[in-house]
Amino acid sequence: MRRRSLLAASTAALTLTLTLGLGVVGCGSARMAALHANCTTKSLRWKLTVLKKVPRSMHREARLSVVNKGAQPCVFHGFPVVAVHVGKGPESDGKGRGAAAPIDLRRGATVTTSLRYRDAYQGRPSESCLVSNEMAVVAAPRDRTGWAIPVRDERGKRSRMDICEDTIWMSPPRVAAE
Repeated sequence: MRRRSLLAASTAALTLTLTLGLGVVGCGSARMAALHANCTTKSLRWKLTVLKKVPRSMHREARLSVVNKGAQPCVFHGFPVVAVHVGKGPESDGKGRGAAAPIDLRRGATVTTSLRYRDAYQGRPSESCLVSNEMAVVAAPRDRTGWAIPVRDERGKRSRMDICEDTIWMSPPRVAAE
């Protein structure tokens, strides 16, 4: 009898341990991210928003928002690709600052990345800058397929990015609050 109760207690402890162990591995964890495929550019919905310019500032802020519209969760692993160029001429590319942790992106979830670049000088036309365009080319991390998307302002109207350097600085991607 004692042996049977000891076996039952041992089985209950093992079940509790397994349950607690599985509970630690949630949908947004790095362990779960290993189970999903990398996000692809075509399975994501992209939006590039230029934020209102701060007076007397030489820099401009923008926000890149990415929504997983695919049927399955995917892993957003690294910095996205962002490039603004004028035809085959001058180009300004995104470069990440900091460490980008892999993000397990469930269907419908949003990842945002802050962008910062040197803007046109006050009173000077945009032609004096290196790059000026109403479109940007974006791609998922580790994906070679890029898509051209329109640049919008905070009200959703088409806008222009006047970039006076060859680098657009990006903060590490993070999951947007729901």
